[in-house]
Amino acid sequence: MTELTKLTTKIVDKPWGVRGIDPHFAADPGRQVGEIWFEAPSNRPLDVMAKYLFTSERLSIQVHPDDALATTMGMPSGKDECWIVLEAGQDAELGIGTHEPVSPDRIVEAAKDGSIVDMIDWRRPKEGDFVFNPARTIHALGPGLTLLEIQQSADVTLRLYDYGRDRPLHLEQSRSVVDARPHHHRLDGPIDRSRSKVLVDQGHFGVAWCHGSAPALTAVRDLQILPIDAPMAIDDITLKPGECALFDGDPSSLSSSGNFVLAWSR
Repeated sequence: MTELTKLTTKIVDKPWGVRGIDPHFAADPGRQVGEIWFEAPSNRPLDVMAKYLFTSERLSIQVHPDDALATTMGMPSGKDECWIVLEAGQDAELGIGTHEPVSPDRIVEAAKDGSIVDMIDWRRPKEGDFVFNPARTIHALGPGLTLLEIQQSADVTLRLYDYGRDRPLHLEQSRSVVDARPHHHRLDGPIDRSRSKVLVDQGHFGVAWCHGSAPALTAVRDLQILPIDAPMAIDDITLKPGECALFDGDPSSLSSSGNFVLAWSR
């Protein structure tokens, strides 16, 4: 017997968000939505979180600690994350890594005078791109993006630079965390959206792109389902695009007339 539990949707307004996002998310078109979260049940904490992001301008330049550093800083865990680019406008950009290796001290000084912006490797993402962003990697999303982010469920963002927005920065903490260097990860690249594939299955979480059905999966825990472009009928429940649910059952039983994403804990 399978069990499906829809997760509660949380709509989060952001100064860099977008008005009039996809109606699937049931957000007031007047709201400047930056994030859509899916909250864990109160009786079942999850260590992996899925969220959608919608951007109209550059976000802060930031970094996340790894587990070891997070522990020394009194944080519950570090944060690895990954992105699936669902839409990319003509102005879309994504910054990850730096053009050349930069020392932590130099990065912090550059954050103070704003020259850090020119150190970042700003890229032109395309719809269907996959990017894995390990802890300690300097990064920033730019405008023109709708993407799905899968991450360790920890609020451990350290901001280095925020374009003058009235939010706190974390320069000294970042100094001990940031590993500023060019980013070239073996998992990054375009997704073939016409076939199912495991995109990442290492460290704390796994993610799969599913076209019609799921790829073969082993040892998954707390499996989350996110329909992308078509509803999914699971037992007597319909799961729609813009929703997310926990699934306790055999992933090979899942099917869709479109695409869906699976995320799980390891």
